[in-house]
Amino acid sequence: MTERKSFSFLVDEDDAGERLDSYVSAQMPELSRSRIQKAIRAGDVAVAGASVLKPAQRIREGERITLSFSPPRPLEITPENIPLDIVYEDEHLLVVNKAPGMVVHPSPGHETGTLVHALLHHCVNLSGIGGVLRPGIVHRLDADTSGLLVVAKDDETHIALSRALAERRVSRLYAALVWGEMPEKTGVIDMPIGRSPSDRKKMAVVEEGGREARTTYYVIDTFPPFQYIRLKLGTGRTHQIRVHLSRVSHPVLGDPVYGGTKARRGGLTGKAAARADRALAMIGRQALHAEELSFTHPARGELVVFKAPLPDDFRAVLDFLKSA
Repeated sequence: MTERKSFSFLVDEDDAGERLDSYVSAQMPELSRSRIQKAIRAGDVAVAGASVLKPAQRIREGERITLSFSPPRPLEITPENIPLDIVYEDEHLLVVNKAPGMVVHPSPGHETGTLVHALLHHCVNLSGIGGVLRPGIVHRLDADTSGLLVVAKDDETHIALSRALAERRVSRLYAALVWGEMPEKTGVIDMPIGRSPSDRKKMAVVEEGGREARTTYYVIDTFPPFQYIRLKLGTGRTHQIRVHLSRVSHPVLGDPVYGGTKARRGGLTGKAAARADRALAMIGRQALHAEELSFTHPARGELVVFKAPLPDDFRAVLDFLKSA
């Protein structure tokens, strides 16, 4: 039988007076607030050695907070022998170059063929923190976004990487083709993001209730009516790059959700119009690729940098635009 795993934290002066659930959430950002609250109510969180059932309890300086995990339930997902482009792997983690079109984890309508199914076939063990549906998954990419993501094999690595992400110590660079020309050669889009008030399946820049979101961009080249740009995430909100670029009227080419299949098409004529039609026909998805990922390896303590070349469809469109 798998032993329960425990994680312990000592409350310092700065955190005294915080709610218990808020404090544990800050220490373990890979867990949702609702999951932490459920663990507290189940008696899995102890303060100064005694179980506490109230998420709102205030903590005091010097108290030791302990969170214990029950053994993960047996996986209900059947591993599938799906080829993976593994950029790096050791006993603690692996970095995968995800193909465009691959869904990261099972969800309604995507019960098979996901990255998780492939990982379970490839790996003997994965971190159980992500639960049955997301074992080892530290962060995600949209199904139609290609590129690099890191997967944890053990809980300690998962926690360390999740904390590094929350503290913005993980660098993520993306390549994109966007409509129009960005206002400057380099700039920062700093706009809060939350659920769209008009469509709960989408994200949007919102005036109230959104979370801080910051994206830095760099223009690489221009092929009217498109630009080839590089982007660096300052935060990691859902659909952040796609939402930010759409809001500033430069959506990602081919993005069916945030205006990238029709942006500015109506005002184009001649060569630019023909180029736009051909590019749209070639890509069939958002032209967005996670090309570089770097972080301090949790076990080795050294900076590791990984790069992934553009996938074939993105490269084909880029080559066409250069030659057209």
